[in-house]
Amino acid sequence: MTTNHLIASTTPSRKRRGSFSANPAFTSLPRVPLVPDELLKRQNVYCFIDTRFRRAARLLQALWLSDHKIPNSATTRMIDNVTKTFGFASNLSNAAAEAGKNFIDEKVHQLVLRELLMREEGAAIDEERLFGNALSSMPMTFNLFGPLALDLKLATAVFRHLLPEFVHSVNRIDFEHSPGRREARFLNDGTAWDAAVRVTTTDGEEGTIFVEFKYSEDMTGPAARMRDRYVEASRQVHLYTDPESALLRSLALEQLWREHMLAQLVVDQGITSRGVFMAIGPRLNRRVMTAFKVYENELIHREDQDENRVAFEPVTLEAFVDAINAVGATKLASSLWQRYLDFGRIYDLALEEVGALPDLRANSSAKKNLPDRSVDRSRRQLPVRPTSTPQHSQPETTNRPANDREAS
Repeated sequence: MTTNHLIASTTPSRKRRGSFSANPAFTSLPRVPLVPDELLKRQNVYCFIDTRFRRAARLLQALWLSDHKIPNSATTRMIDNVTKTFGFASNLSNAAAEAGKNFIDEKVHQLVLRELLMREEGAAIDEERLFGNALSSMPMTFNLFGPLALDLKLATAVFRHLLPEFVHSVNRIDFEHSPGRREARFLNDGTAWDAAVRVTTTDGEEGTIFVEFKYSEDMTGPAARMRDRYVEASRQVHLYTDPESALLRSLALEQLWREHMLAQLVVDQGITSRGVFMAIGPRLNRRVMTAFKVYENELIHREDQDENRVAFEPVTLEAFVDAINAVGATKLASSLWQRYLDFGRIYDLALEEVGALPDLRANSSAKKNLPDRSVDRSRRQLPVRPTSTPQHSQPETTNRPANDREAS
């Protein structure tokens, strides 16, 4: 199975499920479509450094804002008798951002406001991106997990669907969480997870699912400043076939490396009895999927690991939305799909732009090409090659600001 057809599962012993059969509207394409430059420019979402996935995702967010009549930040000016556009239509206007329109409903907006007031000391939350950037994975974290935090019965059903051998019930969801920033017993830095799901395990123990979200990231950094503590922890946690591996320190993997090490240290110190490190990203974002795959191949195989190691569980965003749908929250699942994953819509617009007739085979072809949710552990992939970024650009490449990632 190739990386571009990867949908990750939860545990190796789980049975493989079918793909989105419960709701035919959830039809995933085999890959993200190429979007013509002129279409992007006309929609005010053209950015010359965007990856193939981010081009399509940025347009999808602009369309979502337009669908919901949410004003965006793109403005036009006359300069030397030429009309020029500034800003992206995937960003909200200041008024819309302040009104909380970046979130899927007012309940989630209110949750965000409460979480910001009670955030942990040292938590790095970029409020401008959270409220104003529809493409950012920061608001996506709240849009996916906010409804679950507000309805623990729903959260329990979703995570029991995803991790049936681990989760008995969900007790609480914390956002932008770290057990202790800049403490020497951990990583002596500011590393934090996007979310921490507090659960009671199937064995009746306290457990935690540590979660990292990716959406349009290209996995090229910025990276944390290397510390001696990382070298020590990489050996200490007994997770890696080669704790000294250069791949673990690469731009594509180092954040996963830090967060997984931190999760294991939390378990080893008895702060939580058991843990799972879950990474969530879109199946069609090949750079994210490749990073997840390469990172997994750096781990000691589960059958050979020491007792009570924190499992790495890569899950596609499509599979997560499918789980929400499977437990009966169809309206929420549909809202999330339309917001973040409806690339068939982008394909239709691209077809129209190039003057092609609609592809009547697209839906059946997409269903035929949907992969199962399993991870092929027999193949090792090369990491994504970093690319340079012009200083004047502002790509959405990370989940949090560079100073938090570097933990300076």
